[in-house]
Amino acid sequence: MLRRDAFRLPPHPASVPLARTRVHDHLSAWGHTADDGALDDTVLLVSELATNAIVHGYAGEGEFEVAVTVLADGACFIEVSDESPAEPQIRRPDACQDEHGRGLCLLDATAEAWGVWRRGGCGKTVWALVRG
Repeated sequence: MLRRDAFRLPPHPASVPLARTRVHDHLSAWGHTADDGALDDTVLLVSELATNAIVHGYAGEGEFEVAVTVLADGACFIEVSDESPAEPQIRRPDACQDEHGRGLCLLDATAEAWGVWRRGGCGKTVWALVRG
């Protein structure tokens, strides 16, 4: 059985902990625990992608969207959508040592797979697959 939750938040730094909490609460309610690995990794990546959507995604007066789906095998599929058409770029490996700009490095190191879907002229969705 698949379970999915999607929600929209304003492009404000206070939205990042709200996104983390909501995803954590849903995954916990759906049976994920810190022991299976997917819970903490998924919450970490939602935090990073939400931050990127706020900092780099042109949101204007709009909102960004977070969606988390638990697949039949227990893997978590996350999506964060914003209004920016700019595709995120993996920074060179030494940039991952910088204080800022480590979000996509974490994504690359933590997710089993990730990518970007263009939403026409309405922005993009960055997605990631996390297995426990």
